[in-house]
Amino acid sequence: MTHIAVIGAGQAGAALVARLRKLGFDGRITLFGAEPTPPYQRPPLSKKYLLGEIDTARLLLRPASFYAENAIDLCLSTTVEAIRPADKVLVADGKEVAFDQLALTTGANPRRLPNAIGGALDGVYTVRNLQDVDAMAPELQPGRRLLIIGGGYIGLEAAAVAASRGLDVTLVEMAERILQRVACAETAAYFRSLHRAHGVDLREGVGLQRLLGEGRVSGAELTDGSRLGVDFAIVGVGITPAVGLAEQAGLDIDNGIRTDALGQTSHAGIWAAGDCASFPYRNGRLRLESVPNAIDQAEAVAANMLGAAAPYVARPWFWSDQYDIKLQIAGLNSGYQQVVQRQSDKGTSFWYYRGEELLAVDAMNDPRAYMIAKRLIEAGKSPAAGQIADPGCDLKSLL
Repeated sequence: MTHIAVIGAGQAGAALVARLRKLGFDGRITLFGAEPTPPYQRPPLSKKYLLGEIDTARLLLRPASFYAENAIDLCLSTTVEAIRPADKVLVADGKEVAFDQLALTTGANPRRLPNAIGGALDGVYTVRNLQDVDAMAPELQPGRRLLIIGGGYIGLEAAAVAASRGLDVTLVEMAERILQRVACAETAAYFRSLHRAHGVDLREGVGLQRLLGEGRVSGAELTDGSRLGVDFAIVGVGITPAVGLAEQAGLDIDNGIRTDALGQTSHAGIWAAGDCASFPYRNGRLRLESVPNAIDQAEAVAANMLGAAAPYVARPWFWSDQYDIKLQIAGLNSGYQQVVQRQSDKGTSFWYYRGEELLAVDAMNDPRAYMIAKRLIEAGKSPAAGQIADPGCDLKSLL
């Protein structure tokens, strides 16, 4: 019987094995996951789950029974230590497992602070998995002092949750401004004002020199020389693709596990999808850190493992929830030269242009602008910037 093994029981791994069955694959499927919990949603971890609005059962992507019902061998709390591509064998918890095809959906790992500046102190957390958030949850008590290191979306989402719970929140971003790597100055200004209105002490152009404390964090020294009292800290300084197994197996690495347009790695019969995978995009390569990409790419790889030979075409989109604001992003803003603001009755949107080409949109509480922009970008249509800025212009007419 043909055996497909999948390493990584996150969003991509769960989508891939489900699609294999949906497409009619009747061979053996094994899904390996390092965590004890069946595949679950990660975005709510830093939002509704941290707020206590949903429980673990509602995080699950599918009921635990789904895997048994579909003859998917779900191996949880299992560490895959090595892959031997030439032998078509992987080693999991010391045992050899033969496979015919293998998919790597290993995701990404959060960057952590160096131990030399206090990264190993108790009370210092990252937000990546269920264990991280469960460990942090008891800390979220009104009046406690939280330091957040990093002004990207993870840091801002954590700040929104903590401020909503009545904590004393300080967020430091060593770059010139928050969201510097991922959004325009206008979007950053919008969220800066939002957080300050909710009492967050947001400091830009200021980094962490070191955390202070004996055994547990109790304070922080910042790069501007100031010191803070701290009860706990959250580190949100980005993630790195989990490529350790792929490197050990001798697969090509290029800002992630390098794949071709079909999702196949440099070794025939081994595939990759999700946050860990780098794939061809337009005239270069891209690695997307998003749930929609993890699902879409994994489903495309599943089809290609069964012979579809259909190149994966990415349609990037993202979202972030902060307080009562839903940010929806369509497209990729890399290389933008101009930002056009559009105000509607319901919200605000910022439209990114390179020359006359529409690249991306950030829409705050404006789902209509987001949906129309997404359709325009996917269709390769670029309305004139003046039309977008004109509040009297019906966006739908631009389609």
